Amino acid sequence: MSIELIFLLIYFVVVITIGVSVTRTASKDRAGYLLGGRNLGAGVTALRLQSTSMSGYMFLGAGGLGYSQGYYGMWYALGDIGGGVLNLSIIGRRMRKLSHMLGSITSIGYLEHRYPSKWTRLVAAPIALFAMFFYVLAQLLAGGQGLSLVTGLDLNIALVIAIGVILIYTFLGGYLAVAYTNFLQSIIMVIGMLWIFIATLQHVGGLTAGNESLGELNENLLTMWGAEGQYFGQWGLILGALLVFSIGYMGWPHVNVGHMSMRRASIARRAGLYATGFNFLFIPAAYIIGMMGLLIVPNLDDPEMAIFEVADTVLPPFAVGLVMAAIMAAIMSTADSLLLQTGTIASQDLWRRFVQKNLGERSSVTISRVAILIVALIGLSFALIRPPGVFDIVVFATSVLGSAFVPVYVCAVWWKRANTPGAIASMAVGTVVAVAAQLLNTEEGLGLDAMVFGLSASVITIVVVSLATQKSHPVPARVLAAVEETMKVAPAPKRLVIGEDATLATQRPNVPEEDVSLRSGDTTGQQAGGEKP
Repeated sequence: MSIELIFLLIYFVVVITIGVSVTRTASKDRAGYLLGGRNLGAGVTALRLQSTSMSGYMFLGAGGLGYSQGYYGMWYALGDIGGGVLNLSIIGRRMRKLSHMLGSITSIGYLEHRYPSKWTRLVAAPIALFAMFFYVLAQLLAGGQGLSLVTGLDLNIALVIAIGVILIYTFLGGYLAVAYTNFLQSIIMVIGMLWIFIATLQHVGGLTAGNESLGELNENLLTMWGAEGQYFGQWGLILGALLVFSIGYMGWPHVNVGHMSMRRASIARRAGLYATGFNFLFIPAAYIIGMMGLLIVPNLDDPEMAIFEVADTVLPPFAVGLVMAAIMAAIMSTADSLLLQTGTIASQDLWRRFVQKNLGERSSVTISRVAILIVALIGLSFALIRPPGVFDIVVFATSVLGSAFVPVYVCAVWWKRANTPGAIASMAVGTVVAVAAQLLNTEEGLGLDAMVFGLSASVITIVVVSLATQKSHPVPARVLAAVEETMKVAPAPKRLVIGEDATLATQRPNVPEEDVSLRSGDTTGQQAGGEKP
C-alpha cells in the first residue's frame, strides 16, 4: 500500500470518527442537526466558512486558470481574499441576530420569515436547489479525479468512494459533523497548499526566476490580461471576476447558514479576522502553483490537473500523501456543506413546510438524511457522465446563487423597506438573467460577465418593486421591529425572540400577529435570548 493511500485512509477515518462522535448530539432535534445548536465559536465559524467557500475549485479550477492564463487568475484571487470578511462584516452579525429573533433554522426559511409569504420559500428553494446541485456536481468530479490520481483507481470507482465517505459523516452528524470536519479540513488545506507552494518555488529557483522563465515562454502570462492579452480593457469581465468570489459568497445558502449557527452575533468580528488570515495564506498560492506548472509539467492535456501533477513532481512521497489529503479536504469540506443544505432545503423548506407540516423533530431529521442521500446519488449519476470542467461549473453555480440571493440577504438586514414582492421578483429576475447571460455567452458577445448582468438586474428589481409596492405590501410591524433591532450592537430583546412555528403562524389567514408574538417553537432561540453582545 502506497504512503499516499495510507494518509488518505487515515484522513477518511478521522472525518468519519467526527461524524460518529457527534451523532447523539446532532440527532436530538432540527436545531441541533441543522445548526449545531447555534453554539459555534469564532474559529470554527471562520474556518468552516472559508473551507466551504474554497472547495475543490482552488486545487483544480484555480490551478487550471493559472496554468492557462497566467496572472489573469489573480483577479479572481483578489476578490476571493476579501470574500470572507465582507460576508461576515456585511451580513454575518446582523443575520445571526435577525434569524435568532425570527426563529429561523434554515437559510431559506430565514428569507420567508424576513419576507413573509409562502411564495418566498417556493421561489427561493428551487433556485437554491438548482444552483447548489451544480456546485455539488463540481465537488464530486473534483473528488473523484483527485482520488483516482492518488490511488490509480478507475475514475468511476473513485467517485463512488469519495461520495461514500462524505455521505457517512454528513449523514450521521449533521451540521456539527460538517462544521468540525470543515475546521480540521481548513487546517489541512493551508498546510498542504503552503507545502506545495514552497516546494514549487524551490523547484523553479524562486518566484523571480520562475517569472523570468514564464516570460520567456509567453510574456503575456506575466500580465493580468490573459495568455493572449485578450482581456486587456475588458473591464466588464474583470469586474465579474472580482465580484464572483467577493460578494458572491453572500448569496450562498450553504455558507450563510454559518452565520445563524454562531454562539452570539459579536463572534462575526473575530471570525472575519481569522477568515482573512486563512485567505492570504491559501488563495494566491493556488494560482501561482498553476502558473509554475507550465515550467514543471508542461503540455498537460487537462490544465485542471496542474496542482496535482506539480505536487507529485516536487514533493517527496510522504508529503504527497498529506497534500492529497489536503486536496480531498478542500473538496469534501464544500461537498458536505452543499449536501447538508440541499437536503435541508428539500426536506425542511419544501417537504416539512408544504407537505407534512406536523412532522416531529426526529422524523424531520430522518427526512433530512434521506434527502441528503437522494441528492448525493443523483449528483453521482451525473458525475459519471463527465460534464464540463470544475471551473466552468463552479462559476456558473456561483453566478446564479449570487445574482439570485445577494440582494435579498443584504437588504434583509440593511434596508427596512425591502418587502416581499421586491424579494420574490429580485430572486426570479436575477436567476433568469444570470442563466440567460451564461447561455448567450455575454462574455464573448458583449464583454460583460454573467454575474454583472444578473446582479445588476436583481438589485434594480428589489429596489424598484419594493418601492412600488410599499402601500399594498408593507413590511409587517413585527419584522420591521426585528430589522431595526439588528442595527444595534446589543443582545436581542426577549420580547422580539419568537419561534419558527410562531413566525409561520403570522402568515396563515385569520391569525392576528399580536397573538403569536411571543410563542416559542424554537427553544434554542429562546435560550439564547440573553446572549452577550
